[in-house]
Amino acid sequence: MPDLRLSAINVYPLKSAGGLAQTSWDVDTFGLRYDRRWMLVDDGGAFLSQREHPRLALIRPELEPDRLVLRAPGAADLELPLRPSGSDLTVTVWAGETRGRLVSAGADRWFTAFLGIACRLVHMPEDVVRPVRPDYAHDGERTSFTDGFPFLLISDASLEDLNRRLAAPVPMNRFRPNLVVAGAEPFAEDGWRRIRMGQLTFRVSKPCPRCVMTTVDQASGISSGTEPLRTLAGFRRNAEGQVDFGQNLLHAGTGRLEVGMTVELLD
Repeated sequence: MPDLRLSAINVYPLKSAGGLAQTSWDVDTFGLRYDRRWMLVDDGGAFLSQREHPRLALIRPELEPDRLVLRAPGAADLELPLRPSGSDLTVTVWAGETRGRLVSAGADRWFTAFLGIACRLVHMPEDVVRPVRPDYAHDGERTSFTDGFPFLLISDASLEDLNRRLAAPVPMNRFRPNLVVAGAEPFAEDGWRRIRMGQLTFRVSKPCPRCVMTTVDQASGISSGTEPLRTLAGFRRNAEGQVDFGQNLLHAGTGRLEVGMTVELLD
């Protein structure tokens, strides 16, 4: 059996903004605590992402015990409460509706000035149940403002394999995984069905189809063109024509993850 270890944990408090690398982190019923619990929406309530607004990559979060702090070039720090008390709003992530809570007019002005477009910041309260698609959920699992699943996992070896094919290697943050695993063969995660880390078990639900966001340099907020998506398309295109890289996970229970812990293959 391979010696599999959790090599990285990444939390993304604001959907499509920068992430936070953690050595240990709590898992709640949404997924990683605070992961994608904030999101920007347009005037119609539709979510905004790096696909159309790559400058979102330049926004850096910091989680403190009583607040979320967001930093961006040329802007004063934005300090936000962890539990906003604004009014609720119906918002959409892809085709699905859910509920968000408006944070503040000041936050809306901060993001509007930085991105150059009218937008509002919403938070997902604890009582919101945004269900995972029923064709993948087994036990009524919910998720936050993710694209659809609580966790994205990629192995270090899969990125190394991709980088051997690229003229200019890319870092893991291009793919924005929550969990990174060391010790596997390239793309071994494609064949995993259930895994355990500590007291938490995870079900591998489906591959993650990749998009133009993978071309955005997370340090500059600028698209690099067609790579690594073009190279991935040459050997990771599925039967539906999508380009897969990484696996979406569902979890059972709550607990804590730590970098270095064993990843046990159950199925």
